[in-house]
Amino acid sequence: MTDSDADQLVERIEAAGRDLGRARAEIAKRVIGQETVVDLALNALLSGGHALLVGAPGLAKTRRVETLGRVMGLDAGRVQFTPDLMPADILGAEVLEEAAQGGGRVFRFIEGPIFCQVLLADEINRASPRTQSALLQAMQEKTVTVAGENRALPKPFHVLATQNPIEQEGTYPLPEAQLDRFLLQVDVDFPTLDAERAILVATTGVDDAEAEPVFSSTDLVEAQTLVRRMPVGESVVEAILKLVRSARPGEEGASSSVEGIVAFGPGPRAAQALMMAVRAKALLEQRLAPSVADVAALARPALKHRMALTFAARAEGRTLEDLIDTLVAEALALEAAA
Repeated sequence: MTDSDADQLVERIEAAGRDLGRARAEIAKRVIGQETVVDLALNALLSGGHALLVGAPGLAKTRRVETLGRVMGLDAGRVQFTPDLMPADILGAEVLEEAAQGGGRVFRFIEGPIFCQVLLADEINRASPRTQSALLQAMQEKTVTVAGENRALPKPFHVLATQNPIEQEGTYPLPEAQLDRFLLQVDVDFPTLDAERAILVATTGVDDAEAEPVFSSTDLVEAQTLVRRMPVGESVVEAILKLVRSARPGEEGASSSVEGIVAFGPGPRAAQALMMAVRAKALLEQRLAPSVADVAALARPALKHRMALTFAARAEGRTLEDLIDTLVAEALALEAAA
């Protein structure tokens, strides 16, 4: 890269960072508090991935996704998942109809709600495994196959799914293969006292604040390209590798903390997710490169849904959050020592 190219890259990163600051301010008009949750959802979009929002009802998960789509200038679709939902209800189907000319009958494909740029998959764990699996190809390959024909989805394409962790009856836990396709798991907690007071005042009146678009779909694609071009230091790469590999029991480089505790650890996609997410975090914060601290900050969202504790560990009251924090401390200590 020449000096001129490097200067242009710096200018583009700084400009994108300023635009993202405006986008966050617009989102804050309708989504009060939960800045970390908003940043993680933006992070998933900038990284070109999907996000799973997990939280109790009434925490504005749906409102947050709808506002995010509007501010980022994306064509949004929504599916309320239910146990009787069929794959065709999401993907679309071919219908037989009379030909406009010449008589006879022809098949016409009617697109389902998945043909959008950001899909809100509301309460995704309520759908049957058959319907959940209909999203697998779309999330990974950005295409769907209907009646033997591959159909490309719009660009960009993102799935922002919500899940209620409390309800168990009538739900179907997402399989590991599908969880792994979510770049980040975003845990949505209850708001603080001040934030809930502001929510109470702002949302029970006559007028509701409106958020204005800041980005377009083209702008988002350019920002995603910018994230991929952002330089990453060797120390960050080593921290990601040490962290991910330390979480795999029985493998070389595994931490003693996971032996007998972790049923299965994260695969290479976890390292890829961290690599993209730390770059996006740096861009959101108008920095020119990610740091090792970014790896620590994104460890939980990137790893939690890609690991599972053994039954014995759960019975002892162990949690993935505490374990990931331990692994982060060990990995960063190793990095500092190196």
